[in-house]
Amino acid sequence: MAGTDADDDALLVLTAVLLTPARFPSVLGDDYVAACGALALEPYEEGYGLVLGQDGDGARWTVVVEDVSLVAVAIAAWDCGMEYDLSPDDRSVVCALPGWPLALAVAAPGLPAPHDPETDGVGPAPLSPPDTGAWGPAQRRLGADEIAERWALWREQIDDAEFLRPGKEPTGGAGGEKPAGGARNEEPAEGAGGDADAPERGEPGGGGGAGPGVAVSGQHPGVRRALSEALAYTENPPPPGRIRSVFASADARILRVDGPGWSMVARTDDIALILLDEEPGEVMPVGRGPALPGLLEALEVLAAHPA
Repeated sequence: MAGTDADDDALLVLTAVLLTPARFPSVLGDDYVAACGALALEPYEEGYGLVLGQDGDGARWTVVVEDVSLVAVAIAAWDCGMEYDLSPDDRSVVCALPGWPLALAVAAPGLPAPHDPETDGVGPAPLSPPDTGAWGPAQRRLGADEIAERWALWREQIDDAEFLRPGKEPTGGAGGEKPAGGARNEEPAEGAGGDADAPERGEPGGGGGAGPGVAVSGQHPGVRRALSEALAYTENPPPPGRIRSVFASADARILRVDGPGWSMVARTDDIALILLDEEPGEVMPVGRGPALPGLLEALEVLAAHPA
């Protein structure tokens, strides 16, 4: 496929992602409309495909195409370990943006190392992935994506017996540590969540690093706020993509819900896990309780589903 107006070399495709209401790079925003806005695109219901590659000089480009079905087929083939030559027709190209919004660990063989193209200050600034050494909305959403993709591994860290009942004092983690942030256990917000607490801090596989870790939370005020705002979505539906749903099992779905300063991952037949901007790297479980099932069911009805 053609690279850009400024470079007639063919683009060597490295990967591709979908930008649709049901599936979009969370680093770009809390919902589909925000994600499109980050790329200066109109949030059309049909969505787009984002093709990431390098031109003949090794420069990074993100090519936006209208042929969503073709990109979806390519992604499905790659996920199955199959080869697929993704070559969208030039007529489906909407625009070519310098840089990549996501960090890629691969590069085109035989070309210079990936680098931002020379734009001479003309056009948009090159796209770049978020700084993994910091914590903010983009990193919080990426953390929620990781949990959604590896739900079983994260769920294994949480012992339901350690969830607190309202009125009990939080217990410490390993070694008698106090709960993260000194949060108190409180009654849940009306209509939202039931008990909310967590076991000691941990990482999948026992590793350290900068990724999210499960933390003792009690009823953290941010958790209560997130549950309250999620409940409000059921009365006033948010922008498309703010609530997304993917297959988990024959009887359950995985929900991804985002709001200002928070992200929630939940399995409709289980608990919810919440990440907050104000609690870097921590994952706060919300026990199933009497109200969470109804909330998740209502959110599922509103969720965008992959085609």
